[in-house]
Amino acid sequence: MTTWPDDDVILYDGVCIFCSRWVRFVAARDADRRFRFTAIQSPYGTRLAQAFGIDPADPDTNAVIHGGVAHFKSDAALTVLSSLPGWQWTKLLFAVPKPLSNAVYNLIARNRYRIFGKYDECFVADADMRARVIE
Repeated sequence: MTTWPDDDVILYDGVCIFCSRWVRFVAARDADRRFRFTAIQSPYGTRLAQAFGIDPADPDTNAVIHGGVAHFKSDAALTVLSSLPGWQWTKLLFAVPKPLSNAVYNLIARNRYRIFGKYDECFVADADMRARVIE
């Protein structure tokens, strides 16, 4: 089990359009403003990624620190979704065998730039969201 001192932090690929939309999706539905976000390209995000064995130059997963524990791949996405108001039903998806859910996750992750595109640099959040970003 990998731990980290900050809690409810989502690590994502800041140049990935799909990943950046995921962060905006979460931020828009996180009524309690529980989650904070860090791009893997930021100094804090790079440190976090390295602590968890994720290559910042070629990330193959997002991560979320929740309850002091790091979650990766499909577990990360489901942990976040099931914490959002109205999305608790997604806890049922934890019943899907991890090899299957991670296979789907890996397929999307491997092809995310080709399918969704890539920013030249990390997307710039609006002022409200910037208050929740850890650099």
